[in-house]
Amino acid sequence: MNARKIIIAGLVGSVIAYLLGWLIWGNLLSDIMENYSGSATGVMRSDSEMLHAPLAIGHLGFGFLLAVIFGRWASISTFSTGLIAGGAIGFLSVFGSDLIMLGTTHLMQVEGVIIDIIAGTVSMGLTGGVVGWMLGR
Repeated sequence: MNARKIIIAGLVGSVIAYLLGWLIWGNLLSDIMENYSGSATGVMRSDSEMLHAPLAIGHLGFGFLLAVIFGRWASISTFSTGLIAGGAIGFLSVFGSDLIMLGTTHLMQVEGVIIDIIAGTVSMGLTGGVVGWMLGR
């Protein structure tokens, strides 16, 4: 797959990941996650304290992770195959990192980990679907 398609898919995927993060964790789950994560202990930043540059750059990483994997190695070029692969990558990534965080810190409770794994799987799956679709255009 050509580099231009991968770059465009990575950028679009980054925007989708950022928006889904805002929608899922910033709005739909904000109150729920506050009860099961570092929000209750004052670890989380308030909306007015958010650092959007690192947040956006981090989402660039997720968009390009999927675009490179799909475009260079997996030949994924449809929404449905991107959805499945993105969901699998999201599940495994969040599952691993959340359980390590649960085992090593006081930032998460089991309930928060379960919710976060589901939300991360959905978010990365939808991002993967869009990245796959963009690569197939």
